[in-house]
Amino acid sequence: MAAASVAAQEPTGGTSSEAPPASSGDAKTETSLWHYGAYMDLSYDVNFNFPSNHLWRSRTTAQHTNELDPNMALAYVRKDATSDSRWGTEFGVQGGYDTEEFAFLQGEPRVGGYDTLRHFSRANVSYLAPIGGKDLTVTAGLFNSLIGYESLYARDNFNYTRSWMADNTPYMMFGAKASYPVSDELLATLYVINAYFHLAHPNDEPSYGGQLQWKPTSRLTVTETLYYGPDQADTSMQFWRLYSNFNTEWKGDDVTLSLSYDFGTENIAGQPGSPRAFVMASALFTRWHIAGPWTVALRPEFYWDRNGRWTGNQQFVKAITSTLEYRVPYRWTNTTFRLEHRYDESTGKQGGFFKDGNFANGQPILTPGQHLLIFGLLWTFDSP
Repeated sequence: MAAASVAAQEPTGGTSSEAPPASSGDAKTETSLWHYGAYMDLSYDVNFNFPSNHLWRSRTTAQHTNELDPNMALAYVRKDATSDSRWGTEFGVQGGYDTEEFAFLQGEPRVGGYDTLRHFSRANVSYLAPIGGKDLTVTAGLFNSLIGYESLYARDNFNYTRSWMADNTPYMMFGAKASYPVSDELLATLYVINAYFHLAHPNDEPSYGGQLQWKPTSRLTVTETLYYGPDQADTSMQFWRLYSNFNTEWKGDDVTLSLSYDFGTENIAGQPGSPRAFVMASALFTRWHIAGPWTVALRPEFYWDRNGRWTGNQQFVKAITSTLEYRVPYRWTNTTFRLEHRYDESTGKQGGFFKDGNFANGQPILTPGQHLLIFGLLWTFDSP
């Protein structure tokens, strides 16, 4: 599912939003258009199943448990594109456990040099082209994913751990996109990318998609994003993947509510009868700023991977995550403490989570349920 802006100072959730270009009346200087920053993320995740391999099965972020985990370290520089300075750029590097498996599905072939490329968080250029009295924003390179509500970076999300739908949709995209404000309420975007996950390499063909973002009021945003492309060695169109991501978000003064629904399907090549794979997921993201530094968040969700195409296992997952946050701002920094509990239940032919010794008689020891208690420390530095 995708990522919020690397430079975001507040967790905003909605990851598909494009920041509007600054108008020529803005009092920004060339110097103030440049921003830089850094981010670090540490956690200790108590897995009450106590698996000896310390792993959260079927996951790609925060997957190490019962140990102190350096999940993310990030540094970035960015220049904003405005109507007075039309070229923009982003460049960022990253490291940590959350960069290990985030950019491909289970068992997918990977691009050459992926172990180096996974350390790039952004690498793109953009240009604002004046067309019809408005600005067409064109971006090329490695940019924030248009699919999904949550970010790879925990600081940008309501909860510390990501949803199942986020972990199995792209956090980043590599290719080109063009966004145009059709009206004050409607933003349209088209994109061409190398693959569903940018570090996967199932073939040499590009994939395609588009997004419509409608903002009928200052508080309500409705977004629909589609993806269509070949993600198997056989690139015949009968095996192309179709994926839909729908999100509606309402932002109040202290409360934010967002509902996401995802649906994906493709025929699987190389299997008898080319069976059709399906995935379906939904999550309700809620965040309430109580007062001062205190915030709480709650996220119920489900994830159905009928054929095991996305998670690697045929399973139906239900989960609920609750998070308490305390934030300490100081000048250009924010230090955030999060205490989180989540319960996941995985059923189905290949469902379940690791427990105890992990394996018996060559088979994994699995249990349907898993409780996690997470202590997260997030430190962010962002230039103004």
